[in-house]
Amino acid sequence: MSTSDQHYPFEAEALYLQLSQIVQAGLHGLDNVAIVGIHSGGAWLAERLARDLNLSQRLGFIDVSFYRDDYAEKGLHPSVKSTQIGFDVNAATILLVDDVLYTGRTTRAAINELFDYGRPKKIMLAALVDRGGRELPIQADFVAATMAMPAGQALVLQRAAGGTLTLTIE
Repeated sequence: MSTSDQHYPFEAEALYLQLSQIVQAGLHGLDNVAIVGIHSGGAWLAERLARDLNLSQRLGFIDVSFYRDDYAEKGLHPSVKSTQIGFDVNAATILLVDDVLYTGRTTRAAINELFDYGRPKKIMLAALVDRGGRELPIQADFVAATMAMPAGQALVLQRAAGGTLTLTIE
């Protein structure tokens, strides 16, 4: 079995259930909550969290491709998705959702883009896995698992047609 075919020892579905419980407890008592998922893995998690927390009307998606600080180096990603935020960001408590937190650059780009839509009261970050390796001072408020990985490897969340999530190492 090659490294790219290995499943991470944690089951993505079990991690999602853990993340959902942590997020639900952490958001308890907060008002004007909205969920924004970062394409693509964070968007999949945000969809499920919004459904499980009865926040489907306050769900948005963000693609940070044009906001990345390495855009000039990497160019346009071939699968750019549209940002969809159909609620008022001003004074909202935003739960920003990503699948894997690594350097912090994607999170920084997402926050920059969110501010183009308004000024949130608060932004909280949820990630399925925090793999360390931060280059920016960004920390998740909610995380299901923390693990260290070599810089040359990536932890990738995938979603099957039925919605089941899996984690693989590439």
